[in-house]
Amino acid sequence: MCFVFESRVTMMDSHGYVFPSPRLISTTGALKEALFPFYQESYITIDTEFIRGQTYWPELCLVQIAGKNNVVLIDAQAKGIDLAPLAALLAEPRVLKVFHAARQDLEIFLHVFHILPTPVFDTQIAAMVTGFGDQVGYDVLVKSLVGVHVDKSQRFTDWSARPLSEAQRIYAAGDVTWLRLVYEKLRDVLEQNGRWAWIASEMADLEKPETFVQDPERQWERLRIRTENRRTLGVLRTIAALREREAQRLNIPRQRLIRDESLLEIAATFPKTREALARVRGIPRTMVESHHYMGQALLEAVRDILALPESELPCFSKGHSKETLKEISSLVAMLKVLLTICCEKHGVAQKLVASQEDLENLALNPDNAHTIFTEWRYHIFGQEAVALCQGEVALTMRHGQIVCLPL
Repeated sequence: MCFVFESRVTMMDSHGYVFPSPRLISTTGALKEALFPFYQESYITIDTEFIRGQTYWPELCLVQIAGKNNVVLIDAQAKGIDLAPLAALLAEPRVLKVFHAARQDLEIFLHVFHILPTPVFDTQIAAMVTGFGDQVGYDVLVKSLVGVHVDKSQRFTDWSARPLSEAQRIYAAGDVTWLRLVYEKLRDVLEQNGRWAWIASEMADLEKPETFVQDPERQWERLRIRTENRRTLGVLRTIAALREREAQRLNIPRQRLIRDESLLEIAATFPKTREALARVRGIPRTMVESHHYMGQALLEAVRDILALPESELPCFSKGHSKETLKEISSLVAMLKVLLTICCEKHGVAQKLVASQEDLENLALNPDNAHTIFTEWRYHIFGQEAVALCQGEVALTMRHGQIVCLPL
């Protein structure tokens, strides 16, 4: 594939597909002019390139947008460029924004612009209800639907380096040009099989800021907690929130500020002095010095939690008790088999139909199936799952395959 940059000439790739040549945009004036035609589109495809690892927030480097007759590569690192025209386009309600695996892109836009694009369509989610399984990759989807092999050799390149190489530009443009064909083919399939409603709630979640905002007060729940001691949990909740807010303020990865293992040790040992805090593995020596805000905040958090009455301390339980799970383990195992059968029959990804928690809740109380599953999920799985729980159907082998039969 060969692109001529800074040109509006269309080009043809080796498979016979014709695409507009991409334009690299590096000034605010050029950005305003380049984005104007996209307002006339019914949909546009969008992707981003960013770097993440040295910072808490991903650093936006490039934004790619494709319409029917225009492809632009917006250099978000260009000196003096104002991305406000892009924010305006993302907020235009008449233009559908199509992404593949949209969550990281949307998280970036929310951080940069404080708004989410709307309306949005995620081809990865659409693929989950059209027979492609869980979290299918972009290159696999292009190969399956378009018959083209996408070169992903630039996937881990440094997108902050300037100038961008020709290989980087070709790669970046391909992520939105082929996406147009993928979207159109998935759209046709969804219309033919009547499954638009099946993904409506997932698409709606992508337009909610709360889907992407990390609540510092809940960060402790993601740690590997092996205790039910409420005072330990109280300390852990407080210092995990402290770490999250400070990592956000400094824009550094949370693990670089304080590792999870150090938080867990502080919560277990209750250090009350700087000397005790210094003995915690992984705590930087500078953090326990008298002038360091974080060290002082950690010690104050421990003291405050130790002073709280038991009734104000948190409880934490990951799902149902071990005893309860043991009682229903056989039924949950059968429900997993049934879920596989139903999802293969309907060509839907299991992840989109039921989670482990859904199966456990159903095994405990089949009467709650309608509250556990939405209408289409109940239709393809929940109904038979309830029958299995109530002993009305059985799983058996027929012609080398597991099938569900009425009793």
